[in-house]
Amino acid sequence: MKGWAGRIAALAATIILAATATDASAQTKVRLAVGGQSALYYLPLTVTDRLGYFKDEGLNVEITDLAGGARALQALMGGSADVVTGSFDHTIQMQAKNQPLVAVVQLGRFPGFVLALVGPKAASYKGPADLKGMKIGVTAPGSSTHFMVLHMMAQAGLKPDDAAFVGVGAGSTAVAAAKRGEIDALVSVDPVINLLDSEKAIRIAADTRTMDGTRAVYGGPYPAAVLYLSPAYAQSNPKTVQSLVNAFVRGLKWIASHSAEDIAKAMPPEHALGNMDLFVRSIRSSVPMYSPDGRLSRESADTAFNVLRAFDASVKSARIDVAATYTHEFVDRAPAK
Repeated sequence: MKGWAGRIAALAATIILAATATDASAQTKVRLAVGGQSALYYLPLTVTDRLGYFKDEGLNVEITDLAGGARALQALMGGSADVVTGSFDHTIQMQAKNQPLVAVVQLGRFPGFVLALVGPKAASYKGPADLKGMKIGVTAPGSSTHFMVLHMMAQAGLKPDDAAFVGVGAGSTAVAAAKRGEIDALVSVDPVINLLDSEKAIRIAADTRTMDGTRAVYGGPYPAAVLYLSPAYAQSNPKTVQSLVNAFVRGLKWIASHSAEDIAKAMPPEHALGNMDLFVRSIRSSVPMYSPDGRLSRESADTAFNVLRAFDASVKSARIDVAATYTHEFVDRAPAK
């Protein structure tokens, strides 16, 4: 993977040139895929878009919201998206398949995923070994919610096929699946988890909505949502990528400097799932999840690699250059204010 690491390192010189010259290949239209935009996991994307920060950068960002992160990844690899707001995990997995991706700005410092038990099996649950034989709802198979429970199962000596996984989305469809008893357990995020918990419809078993909870589940800090894309796209469109990163960093700083009430007002009303008070409380507790500056730490990237290779055979058998899965070249050049 040294070649790809070299290409990422070479972006610095390219970006310097782009800052002083007209980039004929830069695109004003960008096709962005995301899996479950209503989840607070992706709040920085929605805030950045609705505040007009993409437009301020001269971009027309066309957002396609899909059922889960795996679907967003498929859109990128299939050519129907240029960039993805999705889990950092995918940059490692795709490098293992010799299809490298690079994260250019971090949106979430920890995932905010919650494993919760639903229905009659909740009372008897004692630990991850009890997940065997369960039907577990995730945003989409192959998404980072799926990876969390696979990691927990691996820690308990279970295999991936010891449970059945059902894609239930990240919003009202997840709530409906839990309430209708279609699943035995659920891995989801707020506001879904807060809503179900407030109605005593779930029992929380593992919680990564705090850094301490994240360390307890993953053994260290764990990166969440990032903006990722192919190195080839970054090299062909450095000015466009810089503009995207500028907008996201501006959005992250806006989130850090505003109240939960202000943030809620900036969001689409339907994201509140019919309970605005609970939505505001969910946002308030979620604000620490978001990166203050868009930078991703090597420690968290290493944690993700160690987690993935525990249950993903392709990652375990591959020679992964973790340093090539992310770059700070664009974040370093984002305006300070």
